[in-house]
Amino acid sequence: MLLKGSCHCQSVKFEVESKHPYPFNFCYCSICRKTAGGGGYVINLSADAESLTIEGKEYIGIYNAKTDGGFSSMERNFCRNCASALWVYDPKWPELLHPFASAIDTRLPVPPERTHLMLSSKKSWVEADVKANDKCFAEYPEESIAQWHERLNLVK
Repeated sequence: MLLKGSCHCQSVKFEVESKHPYPFNFCYCSICRKTAGGGGYVINLSADAESLTIEGKEYIGIYNAKTDGGFSSMERNFCRNCASALWVYDPKWPELLHPFASAIDTRLPVPPERTHLMLSSKKSWVEADVKANDKCFAEYPEESIAQWHERLNLVK
C-alpha cells in the first residue's frame, strides 16, 4: 500500500510503500509520548525504507533521544518548521522505516485488534482505551509488526 504523508505546514511531503499499514501499535513510552504528543501514546506503522521519496528534505530535522545509556540509535524525523513528527528510522534495521500514523494522509485500514505496549511508562492521566481483543504489554511484545499482520491475515 502506498502511504502518502506530510507535516502540518506542508513543508515536507513523503511517500513510502507499506506491507503493514494497519495502525494498531500504541506505544506509551516516554520518548514517544513526549516527542510526538497526542493522547499519551504514539502509533507507528511499518514501511519499506528504500521506497521513501521526500519533497522538502531541507526542512527535516532528526532527533536521537537521550537514554540511560547515552543516545538512542533511532532517528526521529520531524519538520523543522512546524515540529510535526514524521517517521522513525533505526540503522539497526536499515530496511525498515516507521512512519507515525498521525503524519499519514492516506486513508488507513481499521485494525481488528490493537497492541498497547510500554504500559509501564504510561502516565496516570492517560486512560488506555483497551478493547476486548486488544493485547497489553508492560514493555515490548515478542510479536513484530509484520508478525501481527501475518497472524491476522492482513498482509498486503
